[in-house]
Amino acid sequence: MGLRILCIGEIVGKPGIFSIKSGLKKLKEEEKIDFVIANGEGATGGFGIGKNHSIYLHKLGIDVITAGEKVFFKRDMVPHIGKCSYMLRPANYPPGTPGRGWAVYQVGEKRIGIISLLGQSGFNRVHLSNPFTYIPEIISKLQDQTDALILDFHAATTAEKYSMFLHIDGKISAVVGTHAKALTSDARILPGGTAMICDTGRTGSSIGVGGLDSKVEIDKFLYQIPERSKENWDSLEIQGVIVDINSNKSAEDIRILRHRITEVPDDRTR
Repeated sequence: MGLRILCIGEIVGKPGIFSIKSGLKKLKEEEKIDFVIANGEGATGGFGIGKNHSIYLHKLGIDVITAGEKVFFKRDMVPHIGKCSYMLRPANYPPGTPGRGWAVYQVGEKRIGIISLLGQSGFNRVHLSNPFTYIPEIISKLQDQTDALILDFHAATTAEKYSMFLHIDGKISAVVGTHAKALTSDARILPGGTAMICDTGRTGSSIGVGGLDSKVEIDKFLYQIPERSKENWDSLEIQGVIVDINSNKSAEDIRILRHRITEVPDDRTR
């Protein structure tokens, strides 16, 4: 018997958290999901994820929360991340950085390995180890003790993502790209049996700029004046992919998900 895994696109602000609260439980039941992975990089105000939001999202049914270059933007995540098994930061952070970059989780009689890595192109605030030389070592540690192995590759450029996808094809079950917050249409299974998608999109507003208020983001380009981003509550969705993995650890299917949220948030939620 195989595994069905839901990989959710980056959660953006309160609209994203509301979307998870409103839609995830029903989605898991309808699709018979065994395990849920979500990128929580933008859960707190669109930039980073705080301790309380990580706890709440886990309680709502997300088994593992991955992040990226903004993992430590909220200061309370620094002491928290090393204490919770469900939070992963990119594995190629320097030795001694709080938290972990991969972990193995029990699902019934199956064991799922989840890896988080950050790309090198386009990130000015962090400069991490080369993910291409790092990933083979992690795979060698986990492949014999897992029934499925999945990588969240948080990278800014399509070229780097595709290079990674082909670099590890046949060595893991699935690799999902995150960071762009734009759901791509290229989900497929590579020749070696690894499922892939360039970007799993976002959870929250499906319009605007990366799920944020468009006027504020456009004004930043027009006038070059820093301004605090605002959340967008229009057209809420849970985006991502559903991956089916067989008993040989290979992907049998990957399909794109766009789950509309019909519940209307009240003023207290906003």
